[in-house]
Amino acid sequence: MRMLNWWFRIAFWKRVAGGFVLGALAGWLLGPAAETWLQPLGTLYVNLIRMIAVPLVFFAVMNAVSALHGQQSVAALGGRTFGWFAATATLAVGVGLGAAFLFNPGVGVDLTPPADFQPRDVPGPVQVLLDIVPTNPFAALAEGRILQVIFFAGLVGFALVKLGEKTEGLRRLVGQASETMIQVTRFVLEMTPIGTFGLIAGLVGAYGFERLLPLGSFVIALYVACAFHIVVVYGGLLLTHGLNPLKFFRGAGPAMQIAFVSSSSFASMPAAIRSVTHGLGVNRDYASFAVPLGASIKMDGCGAIYPVLAAVFAAQYAGIELSFAQYVAILLASVLGSFGTAGVPGTAVVMATVVLSAAGLPLEVLGILLAIDRILDMMRTMTNVTGQMLVPVLVARETGLLDRAVYERADAGLADEDPAPATSTASGADAGAPDPATRTSGPGRP
Repeated sequence: MRMLNWWFRIAFWKRVAGGFVLGALAGWLLGPAAETWLQPLGTLYVNLIRMIAVPLVFFAVMNAVSALHGQQSVAALGGRTFGWFAATATLAVGVGLGAAFLFNPGVGVDLTPPADFQPRDVPGPVQVLLDIVPTNPFAALAEGRILQVIFFAGLVGFALVKLGEKTEGLRRLVGQASETMIQVTRFVLEMTPIGTFGLIAGLVGAYGFERLLPLGSFVIALYVACAFHIVVVYGGLLLTHGLNPLKFFRGAGPAMQIAFVSSSSFASMPAAIRSVTHGLGVNRDYASFAVPLGASIKMDGCGAIYPVLAAVFAAQYAGIELSFAQYVAILLASVLGSFGTAGVPGTAVVMATVVLSAAGLPLEVLGILLAIDRILDMMRTMTNVTGQMLVPVLVARETGLLDRAVYERADAGLADEDPAPATSTASGADAGAPDPATRTSGPGRP
């Protein structure tokens, strides 16, 4: 018991960082054996995260919708959220182009694409829209199709609101289920340091450095571009909203760490919701919509920076001089494509396929990049998840759904009690007087 008390007294981010360092050391020392003996720890952790993600989103979205009054306010919040999704994606494309011009990742690369490489089939936009509506909601829950889960949970939530007092008991039960899943999330997230140790040990042991050297410029370009986008672009947007970026990164830190080691927005989603509400003070009802939605369509790393770098890499590798029209095609395909491929597995490869196809560039070049995709995916996913947390904070700041006291405290731990975020919808206010049309208590409220 004394050992456990000592362990939990250490800050959460320090425990995760320690797991990362020890995992990298173990992977270096054990080599390929680390993938056999230590990787299962990471696989078990990712399975635990995936286990809680769907029920957490399902009950949180249902509870959030049933706790909100007035579809107009929901639509307004949704419009702001989509607007910021598109704006930050456009900025990410610019960052990717800048990094491509600076590092010239395709110049001097002399590698042959794998003979068995097959470009991904990209579904049309109509099919993507049709796939949002589940033909079987239970299958969507079982298979983890988040957009379909959000759609069905939102529909049920609106039905609970429409039926009013007839479903008061069910609304209370949904709120209790949401609180239970939040507590289960706390339990699972405490396993993050151990999962990090296993994931990093397996990665370092399996890769080594020989696979990175030929494409080192591309790896460096992606990491620098993503780091610039996170620190400078996201930090600048926070400053323009009167928010301290250091507080944001402290509160968002746990989810960013999990995103980096797991390389999965889906697996990081429970931690992202936790960080946005508990660590950064965003209203829980709004965060229950915005974060899962962002996990499906808000992908600055996979959907903007990486495809742009891949397009320039392909052009430089093939000796093609890009025209102005091709640059425009890359921009439009990168910004709009992430919305059009929402919910499609393997987003980064799909998005790169879309962008290269739009610009008329050879798709076979993507086969070269697949050799280092796992290394790239770590930074891409951390960028995605950071953006998925940033946008709810910006919108909450603009609409009065941000508790500044919680934000300024920026708690990066996993305390037992959640704060009670402001529910005001008055534009421009922070934790001000609640809007009469917005309920300040009810099922699922802390």
